[in-house]
Amino acid sequence: MVATQEPPGESTAEPAARLSASAASTDLDPSLRYLLDRLAAVEWRVRDAVERRRSQDPDPDDRFRGLYIPDAQVDEMLAGPRALLDESSRSAWQGAIATADTNADSAEQAGGRVRLRRVARTFGLLPIDIDILLVAVAPDLDPRFERLYAYLQDDVSRRRASTGLALELATGVPGAAVARARLDPSAPLVGGGLLLVEEGDRPFLTRSLRVPDRVTAHLLLDDALDQRLAALAVEPRPLQLPDGAAVSRARASGVRSFYVRERFGSAGTAMAVAALAEDGTRALVLDLNRLHPADDAAEIAAVAARECRLTDSALIVGPVEVLAERGAASVRAFAEVACPVVIIGSRPWDPAWSRGVPVLVDAPMPTIADRARVWAEELGPLDGDLDPAAEMIQFRLSPEQTVRAARAASQQAAAEGRALSSDDLKAGARSQNAAGLERLSRRVRPLVTWDDLVLPDEVAEQLHEMASRARYRDVVLDTWGMGKQSIKGRGLTALFAGDSGTGKTMSAEVMANDLGLDLYVIDLSTVIDKYVGETEKNLDRIFSEADRVNGVLLFDEADAVFGKRSDVKDSHDRYANVEVAYLLQRMELFEGVAILTTNLRANLDEAFTRRLDAVVDFPVPDDDGRLHLWDKHLPPGVPRGDDLDLGFMARQFKFSGGNIRNIALAGAYLAAADDEPLSMAHLIHGTAREYQKLGRMCVESEFGPYYDLVMG
Repeated sequence: MVATQEPPGESTAEPAARLSASAASTDLDPSLRYLLDRLAAVEWRVRDAVERRRSQDPDPDDRFRGLYIPDAQVDEMLAGPRALLDESSRSAWQGAIATADTNADSAEQAGGRVRLRRVARTFGLLPIDIDILLVAVAPDLDPRFERLYAYLQDDVSRRRASTGLALELATGVPGAAVARARLDPSAPLVGGGLLLVEEGDRPFLTRSLRVPDRVTAHLLLDDALDQRLAALAVEPRPLQLPDGAAVSRARASGVRSFYVRERFGSAGTAMAVAALAEDGTRALVLDLNRLHPADDAAEIAAVAARECRLTDSALIVGPVEVLAERGAASVRAFAEVACPVVIIGSRPWDPAWSRGVPVLVDAPMPTIADRARVWAEELGPLDGDLDPAAEMIQFRLSPEQTVRAARAASQQAAAEGRALSSDDLKAGARSQNAAGLERLSRRVRPLVTWDDLVLPDEVAEQLHEMASRARYRDVVLDTWGMGKQSIKGRGLTALFAGDSGTGKTMSAEVMANDLGLDLYVIDLSTVIDKYVGETEKNLDRIFSEADRVNGVLLFDEADAVFGKRSDVKDSHDRYANVEVAYLLQRMELFEGVAILTTNLRANLDEAFTRRLDAVVDFPVPDDDGRLHLWDKHLPPGVPRGDDLDLGFMARQFKFSGGNIRNIALAGAYLAAADDEPLSMAHLIHGTAREYQKLGRMCVESEFGPYYDLVMG
């Protein structure tokens, strides 16, 4: 065999081929040298066991003895080059261990890291534990041990050491019952995940031992993550924040368990990673949202704890809500792991989740300067005057989301062969929205702009003020400190009131587009439920999901849900009032932007109206407004007939913008069918159809000279 030295992280797919050099080679990494030296001691013990078997064999001439593994073959294997031994360790296996320890001491004094020794210290292994571990891992490092173990166990199919053989080789005493406790599930070897005792249906002494591939790879300088963890691991983004000092101080006092409660866009993970790094501790960060329903949470927790102990890291996992849905036992599996752990979540800590008490820390929101620093570090110098921090000030993004958004934006711009733009950044930020809200609403990508709105100046000004409030709330509430004295949420809630078709929904879309956010239109059919308490649950689910996205929430016809409370005359009234009262409280805690529309403002509860940040009344447009609307809804691409009189349409028909759009569209279809420009006949016909929908009669006083077109 030839042993080659490779840096950590490289593949060890064929370890046997890597270990064929003499352990005495001075070119070996100290960890590999020590591992090979200790395997030399295992080989000596195997020799002793072989001799003991032969000396105790009552019939050495039995022709069935070694039927498939002849003695001559065993002799040949043992008489061959002792690849794992150097000359100084041939006297006995005790000498081999002494030599290995001497070499390891020298290596560690020189600043080297001997992995087997570090594993022993970290997991609290006794010398006998190390011996058992080496006996179990030997076949994975040298294929000769497979056949030797088969010979010693008189079973060619058993090529791994049994518990009985491992105890014999580790203690030198056949059937060493006194050492059985070292293989107990709670003992360091098995409990720490370093050794698996398989075939539990067999008698204890004949059960097979196996060292997990990840442990073997670690001893061979390979630090690739276990595949079960690789699917969950995320790249940490440290961010130094003042709140992290609490974690650092607690760590210094010996605390190993933390619970960081965060809000959407806060920097819980980034803060924890940075705080742990202050004392040189690396972090393994797992996103539990990636857990497959079939994954065993306890198994993942055990594998993660073993990984952290092998690599001297701390574990950061979240969100805790994913585990809580599986039951308290799943949370407990992570909360009580045998390594430093930071659990991230948005709900309060439940004492039933752990026998211990974690340190509770509230995750801070990154300041504008913090977010600017993350954008700058991820994007680097940019051409032109694009300022990502200023462009994205309205987005609530955690440092990890900011990194992913920046990468998504850069990739999109690169794919299209152009410089990075503000639209790319906003699209990258929107791509970080959770998908849960889409199951409860209809997502709309806004396309209309301020120029598409036809509203009185006062109303337009109110809308601009609302957009500014949503954009600069972090400046006012955090940088200027005006949010510290209020328990009200950071969200922005507004009511758009007015007749149907006056531009309420379109205005919400314009605001969302101006902010670069998606618009989520809530389907009230998914909210209202005839059963007591279900409507509140549905709304709470919507608000909880909305708190996890950067978007604008639109409740159309909101008076159906947020109606007035009434006098209590029966149980239905009482429950209806409780429903409205609950919604009033939940709206105050909302962190995002919510817009509610109603045709009947008087139907809304007054207490609810007081809790709104803004109320915008949308009037029916006047003659000038209607003329502007007619012109807007007939863009330049529409061919216009010579007789088209939009001034007449605006003066005579008191329509809202929605009605005008319907008529313009109906007239355009008629003109296209006639293959001629749009004329008054087409618009009058469309108007008559709109009257028919509204249940109104067509009278000559309104249609004037075009009345004959209606009657014809």
